[in-house]
Amino acid sequence: MTDTALPANHEQPHPPSSALSLLVAATGVVYGDIGTSPLYTLKEVFSGQYGVQVNHDGVLGILSLIFWSLIWIVSLKYVLFILRADNEGEGGVMALTALARRAAAGHPRLASVLVLLGLLGAALFYGDSMITPAISVLSAVEGLDVALPGLSHWVLPVTVILLIGLFLIQKHGTARIGILFGPIMVTWFVVLGALGVYGIRHNPEVLLALNPWWALNFFVAHPGLGVAILGAVVLALTGAEALYADMGHFGRKPIARAWFSLVLPGLVLNYFGQGALLLEDAEAARNPFYLLAPEWALLPMVVLASLATIIASQAVISGAFSLTQQAIQLGYVPRMQIQHTSSAEQGQIYIGVINWALMAGVLLLVLGFGSSGALAAAYGVAVTTTMLIDTLLVASVMLMMWKFPRILAIPLLLCFLFVDSLFFAANVPKIFQGGAFPVVAGIVLFTLMTTWKSGKQLLFARLDETALPLPVFIDSICLQPPHRVDGTAVFLTARPDAVPHALLHNLLHNQVLHNQVVLLTVVTEDSPRLPDNRRFEVDSYGEGFFRIILHFGFMEEPDVPATLRQLRHDGLDFTPMRTTYFLSRETVIPSKRIGMANWREKLFAFQQRNSNSSMRYFKLPVNRVIELGTQVEI
Repeated sequence: MTDTALPANHEQPHPPSSALSLLVAATGVVYGDIGTSPLYTLKEVFSGQYGVQVNHDGVLGILSLIFWSLIWIVSLKYVLFILRADNEGEGGVMALTALARRAAAGHPRLASVLVLLGLLGAALFYGDSMITPAISVLSAVEGLDVALPGLSHWVLPVTVILLIGLFLIQKHGTARIGILFGPIMVTWFVVLGALGVYGIRHNPEVLLALNPWWALNFFVAHPGLGVAILGAVVLALTGAEALYADMGHFGRKPIARAWFSLVLPGLVLNYFGQGALLLEDAEAARNPFYLLAPEWALLPMVVLASLATIIASQAVISGAFSLTQQAIQLGYVPRMQIQHTSSAEQGQIYIGVINWALMAGVLLLVLGFGSSGALAAAYGVAVTTTMLIDTLLVASVMLMMWKFPRILAIPLLLCFLFVDSLFFAANVPKIFQGGAFPVVAGIVLFTLMTTWKSGKQLLFARLDETALPLPVFIDSICLQPPHRVDGTAVFLTARPDAVPHALLHNLLHNQVLHNQVVLLTVVTEDSPRLPDNRRFEVDSYGEGFFRIILHFGFMEEPDVPATLRQLRHDGLDFTPMRTTYFLSRETVIPSKRIGMANWREKLFAFQQRNSNSSMRYFKLPVNRVIELGTQVEI
């Protein structure tokens, strides 16, 4: 690859049948969020809040804005550009953050800023993960009000029941019902396109909106409203970041092919079909999606839309689980119990704390806002901020890692930033119209993540102050040898060159050492997965002392006993019944020493007490673990 080339493609070629199944599966998982946007986008644009009149110029201007936003942001920025910024095949804001940090390795301050941006993007994703199920399912069920007006009072109860059911099945996994996701979403996009053609046929003049002049004309004719209306147009783009986040599951090509062959045509046709309906009947603005369908198809459409929105919700819930797993591995979130719900699919996981927190947030949003129109006022703040962060992170990768020619890169990136900034500015007023929820949720989660990371660094610094260098300890052992017992003792430590507190406590209280003493450090790399030849670092210090560093990728599951049994080294024996694991459990005590603010120290102490133990996280055998505690003032 030359200096000006794009990064190498990590994907493997697939046979035609496999490629088709990947395309269908990608349609089911990746495009659920953006695919359900036609349910509420035009309804919100013409709802009256923005003052857009349902007339010829207004309809064509809005349609042109939606079409060219889909082309510029989704097709060009995400599908053709950002999807190439893969971290060895993995995507998403955490994977991109790891890549950007690696790109800025020679600039520590810039690397720190990029990490903070990535953490903010991850925090906002959780807020988006609450709003997406709420607005999607609610907007689908609101079709009951169109099909059967007498049942309008059932919209909220039915929505709540569907959402509770969705969260309850998470712990059982989605492998079985996930098989249906692809075919259902393919059907959804085909139906979207068919409904669009049905509407366009009655008023083909709407196709004039493909001309970008109508979008520009809208800004000229509505100078004050032009930027503000982007706050509603952005609803057509929600879910664009999912293309990048789910790249590790399907690869770039199936996602791109699904977009251009099925998803984009279906969306554009449907938006233009709704626009054709509005040109005929301005009153249809109250719910143009459902009113576009023939009367006999209304109830089937409510059922299909409900299924599509549940699938869209499942995608962001699964995304929240995956993002949490990555954040745990990279050290930004306390360890949590991760349950694998599929023996075949590595990515099928369940995290109870995240599941119930999301469910509580989603139900509060549904009951608090009560309608998709009210929720739309809160939607877009988190999405546009995340899009802006993605552009900033990928800019660092493009300029510092890919070495892309600046004369080409800078103008393109400035265009991306300009458009992203317009959408972001249009959504800022939403903070005062209900959009504060994702912002507050993002700030809270950002505070939790940065407190945990800073607290761990502070804790290690305090432990280092009293740490005994390993060579000094071994020399003292040679001078006064303690009693040695058979077997291997593995002491887990974050500092490979210092004596773990658990080792000192064991020697002090039990007055013995095992014949083989292993100081084990587990390191999570910026890469998603590592080959076996990069897994182990082994050093022998003599006197039966060994230092081992195990390296894992941030998408891998650290099974320490199984990994150690793969190690072949003279003098080391990790037979299960002859190996004992020693853990040190630090109890953090906030103090007046220089460190973090007192409230953050107390917060970190709470996080430390409630984090999952190393025993579970590293899959250590319960009957072979000894945990020794120590108190540390920070």
